[in-house]
Amino acid sequence: MALVPCQVLRVAILLSYCSILCNYKAIEMPSHQTYGGSWKFLTFIDLVIQAVFFGICVLTDLSSLLTRGSGNQEQERQLKKLISLRDWMLAVLAFPVGVFVVAVFWIIYAYDREMIYPKLLDNFIPGWLNHGMHTTVLPFILIEMRTSHHEYPSRRSGLSAICTFSVGYILWVCWVHHVTGMWVYPFLEHIGPGARILFFGSTTILMNFLYLLGEVLNSYIWDTQRKPPSGQDGEIHFLCMEPSS
Repeated sequence: MALVPCQVLRVAILLSYCSILCNYKAIEMPSHQTYGGSWKFLTFIDLVIQAVFFGICVLTDLSSLLTRGSGNQEQERQLKKLISLRDWMLAVLAFPVGVFVVAVFWIIYAYDREMIYPKLLDNFIPGWLNHGMHTTVLPFILIEMRTSHHEYPSRRSGLSAICTFSVGYILWVCWVHHVTGMWVYPFLEHIGPGARILFFGSTTILMNFLYLLGEVLNSYIWDTQRKPPSGQDGEIHFLCMEPSS
């Protein structure tokens, strides 16, 4: 039985991301003043992705409520396009990038925090904000996946999109190093060129794996053979819908 309306959850998550972004941007860190600013960090890019995604979710909810029972076919077509955009963003960006940031950050942090998040940053970033950037992303995206069924794109197009994003970010990191002579992440300073190539290749493979994991998880949670007809899933109902068991 549903306890909290899906729409309320999405609005609350969106507001939390807006708060995290505002607080992060308000911090006066030296790295924010250098080439690329906050945009050279995958954590910040991920926060923007998550905020935009949940913004689209909220917009979809509002649109579905406004078009409910109107019988306007053009409005229904626009709503379907919005739902398709929402589903594409979750599949290609929000889930794989979000899970990647959480997993890789905490694995490297547990091994040697100086390689990814030096103690010096504790003077600028409070603990709650660190968890807002690197921890809560995972439960938030899992909540969204659990409360609404999402149609994944074709596997070929989805993997192509996540590969494009991964390679694009790697090239951006290399360009920042070319311009400034400094790597965005401290641990890249301590490994050789061959190890960097191996690391970048591994991260791209991991991104692809996480895309497939999201696809499998979505199918596991939602039995597509028993899901409700189009227009009757979580984004239309006021209450969160229980997936098929």
